[in-house]
Amino acid sequence: MPVPNPIATLFSYFPLHTFPPITPQAVARDASTPTLWIAPPLSSPTLSVSSEDRVLSSDVECLKWQAYIALRGLKNLKVRWDVAAEGSLEGRLPNLHLPKADAAKLNADLNPTEENPKADAEETLGLYAARLIPSWVDLTLGFDSASDALEGYKDVASRDESRAWVALLEGVVHAALLISLPQQVTLAQLLGLGYSSSSPSPSTATSKPSSQTSSTLQTVLSPPPAPLTGFTSLLPSFGTRVSRTSVISQYVEAIASLSERLGTDQWFLGSSQPTPLDALAFAYLHCILVHAKEPVRVEVTKRVNLVAWEWRVRSTNIGYIGFALSVMTQTLGFLAVQQKLKPSYQEGRRLAY
Repeated sequence: MPVPNPIATLFSYFPLHTFPPITPQAVARDASTPTLWIAPPLSSPTLSVSSEDRVLSSDVECLKWQAYIALRGLKNLKVRWDVAAEGSLEGRLPNLHLPKADAAKLNADLNPTEENPKADAEETLGLYAARLIPSWVDLTLGFDSASDALEGYKDVASRDESRAWVALLEGVVHAALLISLPQQVTLAQLLGLGYSSSSPSPSTATSKPSSQTSSTLQTVLSPPPAPLTGFTSLLPSFGTRVSRTSVISQYVEAIASLSERLGTDQWFLGSSQPTPLDALAFAYLHCILVHAKEPVRVEVTKRVNLVAWEWRVRSTNIGYIGFALSVMTQTLGFLAVQQKLKPSYQEGRRLAY
């Protein structure tokens, strides 16, 4: 049936254009050195241009793993931040990209009972999620941390106490850090219905950590905040009603307790060597000191021992990783694998640290 003339005339004003497909500008490359994919660092007036801190991720989750690797004593590692979170495994950064030889060893260690283990597509590429970083570190150092019942702490009581500090950092402190970052203004905020727990807006990408790795407020607060609308409302439940004053009040108490517990010790809980708690504490203290706004930042700056501890760990442990600053610019066109990896064609930088 032919198209009527009036409709054909109307369609003529909106011609259909077909564009050629966009192909990757580069093929997938095997990593020559273990590489950590992280959220990009952010410029800050508190950091000098020549400072080694510019390779530290602005995202607390990525920085936690950077600190963990550094405090375990590994060196000769690279970081790259030209891959968006959508192009990473499970949609979350960081990811670990290993050379073929290292990936084969890790695959064999993860599947010791299989003679010919069938590696996933990601493992074939030598790409691993963050949860496998401790296994790779243990394999590289030749040490099984799972065999240590104390997990690096001096006694069982300290090990159990560390669980409470981890919950405090990932709960109240994380919520305060989220509140101190630029937020997307919503209609609910404008109407005074509550604090928006949505991720920071893309327009603030130059002044915020990656929103992809930051948990929303309703998932980090305990108990979870109430919804903006009541159960008897005609509208379905949406948003969250978060009291900024309550979060800041709990945060102030948490930082005071953290400072008192650290005291003048070299590592938290009196450990003789750095533990995962130290890596987590460093990540939060660094992000608060560098990226957070008032009054979240000032609560840490008032505690001299916390500021001195963060500076010492950063300068003697985290910043000691070498920073050869071998800057390379390349175009990334990584293969998409089982729709879990999305290609990214942005030009980025890879810095050795």
